[in-house]
Amino acid sequence: MSVIVVANPKGGVGKSTLATQISGYLASQGRVVTLGDLDRQQSSRQWLDIRPAHLRRILPWEISRDEIAKPAKGATDAVVDTPAGLHGNRLDAALKVADVVVVPLQPSLFDMQATYAFLQELREHKRAGKVRMGLVGMRVKEHTIALERFQEFVGTLGIPLITTLRDTQNYVHLAAHGLTLFDVAPGKVERDLAQFEPLGRWLTQPAKAVPLE
Repeated sequence: MSVIVVANPKGGVGKSTLATQISGYLASQGRVVTLGDLDRQQSSRQWLDIRPAHLRRILPWEISRDEIAKPAKGATDAVVDTPAGLHGNRLDAALKVADVVVVPLQPSLFDMQATYAFLQELREHKRAGKVRMGLVGMRVKEHTIALERFQEFVGTLGIPLITTLRDTQNYVHLAAHGLTLFDVAPGKVERDLAQFEPLGRWLTQPAKAVPLE
């Protein structure tokens, strides 16, 4: 079973959005997906609660803020949404079970600074070389100076930028109904599906740890 941890110590960067979309993508591929939430706000769990019953099922993963139990029986993939300020015992618990760490990042100075420090912490962790890591740009506006600076910053990290997701209300509207890009007519979210495709391919490729430089 593959365990995907979505993590960034800064709040408001889109962790829950990304965790739910990843879960929806994996479910659309016929996988048995379970979604856990370490965040006190339980945004991903609330999203699961309102997800329509007729859609591809995503199982709840009952985990506490300080302990990650075994995921739902029969699951092929597990996704973990994490809280802001993830460090110490909770970071240890998340990395202990992780095969993949996806780090959402917005193209703002404060987000980039916080993420740089977080990646430094990951480099020093004993499991840093045993997990595959990738960055996802969130709420990215094309053809802006902020995007240029973001791309320059990412180029210094030694961690691949898998894709960027645009700043759109589609994610907000979908989340409000327990939906993902993969639950609606493709024509309605064509551009967003195209942006997500590289991440989907990366997530489902054979697991291989990438050492942090």
